[in-house]
Amino acid sequence: MTAIDTLLGALGSGEARIVDLTAPLSPTTPVLQLPAPFANTIPLSLEKVSDFDEDGPFWSWNNIHTGEHTGTHVDAPSHWATGRNGNSVDTIPPSRLIGPAVVLDYTTEVAGNPDFLLEPEHLEAFVAANGPLPDGAWLVLRTGWSRYNRDAVAFLNTDENGPHTPGVSVAGAKWLAGSPITGFAVETVGIDAGQAGGFEPPFPAHHQLLGADKYGLTQLQNVDQLPVTGALIIAAPLPIVGGTGSPARAFAIVPDGDGPS
Repeated sequence: MTAIDTLLGALGSGEARIVDLTAPLSPTTPVLQLPAPFANTIPLSLEKVSDFDEDGPFWSWNNIHTGEHTGTHVDAPSHWATGRNGNSVDTIPPSRLIGPAVVLDYTTEVAGNPDFLLEPEHLEAFVAANGPLPDGAWLVLRTGWSRYNRDAVAFLNTDENGPHTPGVSVAGAKWLAGSPITGFAVETVGIDAGQAGGFEPPFPAHHQLLGADKYGLTQLQNVDQLPVTGALIIAAPLPIVGGTGSPARAFAIVPDGDGPS
């Protein structure tokens, strides 16, 4: 029996299950809002081509208008200045989009502080308790933030001082960039904290991780259904030629009986 046979058998028998990590993509999906004078991407909209009518009596289809970095999406290294000569989304090796999940749960801390930052001491404590991070892993920051993903105001959480959402510190981002992970996965609108524009360097998760040929995976949901370790994440972006990112379908294969601790 091959490994694929074993996997299919586990899925068929219920020994493993699939968890959809992808937030629904619609015109109301929250989109990152940068302050002036910076330009912003557009939200999703559908333009009807035909709908069982005179333009196409037997079929319905639409043109899609949206940005690369809308909804659940992958950030390619070429998205950031530090990775501008690196992989665009179409040249990311598919093998690097599949990897073991390691889940760090800071939902309690984020509930009390939306500006929570993941620090090296958090990462080192996780390694001490669970062993080294696996090569090619997706490191998932579980914050509970996806509960807001149907409400753009709450999801972006912006006041006169800017957005307030959890993320990773400058030192934490540097730590992750030097680790063997394939990428950093979050429930928030982007891989950086809401206040990260004021850090030095600005937006350190983008700066460090994309500059180290790692990837971002954002706006996940159902992260609370993942175990700390033991799941496999698959992220499937569109291979847009020259694209700096793409909306993606992301899901996890979880052994039955495993769940959050």
